[in-house]
Amino acid sequence: MSRGSLLAISDLHVNHPDNRKIVEGLRPVSDEDWLIVAGDVGEFSHDIAWALATLSDRFARVIWAPGNHELWTCAEDTLQLRGQQRYEHLVDMCRSLGILTPEDPYAIWNGPGGPVTVAPLFVLYDYTFRAPGTDTKEASLALAHSRGIVCTDEYFLHPDPYPSREAWCHARVAETERRLSECDPTLPTVLINHYPLVRDPTRVLRYPEFAQWCGTVRTSDWHRRFRAHTVVYGHLHIPRTTWHDGVRFEEVSVGYPREWRRSGHPDVGLRRILPSAPAPGGRNS
Repeated sequence: MSRGSLLAISDLHVNHPDNRKIVEGLRPVSDEDWLIVAGDVGEFSHDIAWALATLSDRFARVIWAPGNHELWTCAEDTLQLRGQQRYEHLVDMCRSLGILTPEDPYAIWNGPGGPVTVAPLFVLYDYTFRAPGTDTKEASLALAHSRGIVCTDEYFLHPDPYPSREAWCHARVAETERRLSECDPTLPTVLINHYPLVRDPTRVLRYPEFAQWCGTVRTSDWHRRFRAHTVVYGHLHIPRTTWHDGVRFEEVSVGYPREWRRSGHPDVGLRRILPSAPAPGGRNS
């Protein structure tokens, strides 16, 4: 049996020099450690490539699920692909580094705490986590705009060739649901998505209007239906452990320097998913 651990991190945002230093300092404890990277490595293609190449050289296996920032098409980026084409380019880049993506067969972790199916997902959002007091996408977006709470995705995350981000989300939900349904029904899973699969974790957001860019109600029962041991996610920049229907949810983000430098913020670094024990550096999982 492997002596390694299944570790996780997300929201590296390596365009910030201090976050880049965090990535430079990440090391496995065992040469058999696997690393989950749950999205938002960076915004620019060269930064994403650098970070993932660095991590793939160090860990026995790296598993990546995209965040919204990798999918941005910024004017300053040398890579100007949009939408599905940009995602496919990132998948090809990961494969060239030996990194598993949502398009690859799901791996089986046979180390301590296993066996489990480790499933990286690419499921977007569809504005169904609506702002309080609204019952349509249009009303929810209007309220957010009126309060100055607007996700940058509205300008940089293009859904091409889909007509909208929610249409892309619905296509991804259908395909991902099909693949998860085909997994070995005798094994539990570790489900990895940039966004939480349920809305509850968003209820602590400082600005509740932002929740509409944080997931979809279409995944709200996946942790039960697909036998999740743990759901790994990021995006909220609120690293913590919560439990929903008896299933452990781990928010594993680093976030921005202005966030992780705050007094009382949890130490940034790797979170241990399996085995379920205190993580390296003293962080509890």
